[in-house]
Amino acid sequence: MNYQEALSKDLEIRCSRLQAAMRAMNVEACVLTTTVNVFYMTGCVYNGYFYLPAEGEPFHFVKRPEGIAFDNTTYIRKPEQIADELQGRNIPLPENLLLEADVISFGECSRLLNSFGLNAAANASVLMRKIRSVKTNFELEQIKICARRHEAVYKLIPSVFRRGMTDIEFQIEIEKLMRLHGSLGLFRSYGENMDIYMGSLLAGENAEVPSPFDFALGGAGSSPVLPLGASGQKIQEGQTIMVDMAGNYTPWMTDMTRVFSVGKTLDIACRAHQVSIDIHNHTMDTAKPGTKCSDLYEIAMERVARANLEPYFMGTRQQAKFVGHGVGLEINEPPVLTPRSKEILEPNIVFALEPKFVIPGVGAVGIENTYVVTNDGIEKLTILEEKIVEL
Repeated sequence: MNYQEALSKDLEIRCSRLQAAMRAMNVEACVLTTTVNVFYMTGCVYNGYFYLPAEGEPFHFVKRPEGIAFDNTTYIRKPEQIADELQGRNIPLPENLLLEADVISFGECSRLLNSFGLNAAANASVLMRKIRSVKTNFELEQIKICARRHEAVYKLIPSVFRRGMTDIEFQIEIEKLMRLHGSLGLFRSYGENMDIYMGSLLAGENAEVPSPFDFALGGAGSSPVLPLGASGQKIQEGQTIMVDMAGNYTPWMTDMTRVFSVGKTLDIACRAHQVSIDIHNHTMDTAKPGTKCSDLYEIAMERVARANLEPYFMGTRQQAKFVGHGVGLEINEPPVLTPRSKEILEPNIVFALEPKFVIPGVGAVGIENTYVVTNDGIEKLTILEEKIVEL
């Protein structure tokens, strides 16, 4: 079966999953317009609206580009035309509706509601993220392809390092490798305060700098408009370099962090790094369907406390309160591994685990891997040397 045939069958699965969820909620129709959800439901991106009734075939109300050839495609200029087009086909308008209320603007939400004669809608954003968190077999194959390319690039990282480089110069060389290996050049994320380019590189003291952006670690960045990541400082002897660059080689991403050092680094950095590896190994031994995501956080914290490394865990001046997150079309999908999480693991969830430490004056250490939940455990998808690599 070729890619297009496999995709076509997979789109049917995704559509039936969403419709089953809609029927369980007693919702009659769903309207999706964001890039990631339109792509998930159609396999392409268009500017417009994907309309799915709880029963029957979807409709595509497209603004641009020209040439969309799905069944039930209508070109429109404004959202108010959706209701008119449905009524013109003698299709009853829904009495209740799902809209991406967490993402689309208040104005667009109001226009859609008014055009259907409704006062309120249920939230499609939460539902779609839940559905997308459990991958199909097609999606898992795409993630595995991405992982192999992600690994291939990381293996080449030492070859582009030169003493005397700044952190930004080093990151640019890694980004070039990424693009040459097929990176899409876009780090897709969900929510506010998630702006980033192709990933993060943190060297030395910059790893201690807190950021307003909602990632595990911060960094000053190179401009006040993007206060995150590499800052332009020279990489010094004995410092660590944490590379957390996106695996975006297919639409479905992987997440992986590896650490390098310029010459030897301090023993405490090596010890903390080994604790991170130990957390991963213990999680692989214990996690399975039904495991609470909060338990995975506690596994990490128990190991950190036993090693007396709490002051350095997930930052110093500002400490993140999670150790992992789902991965897929967006880098930060459900579930989130926090102490308060109510979510549990189930088969075909893909998640990244990232227990990290910041050692003052040295830099960040710790690894991140992407895993898939299987029927009886978890499988590591990003397979690469995990020790600190000396440059």
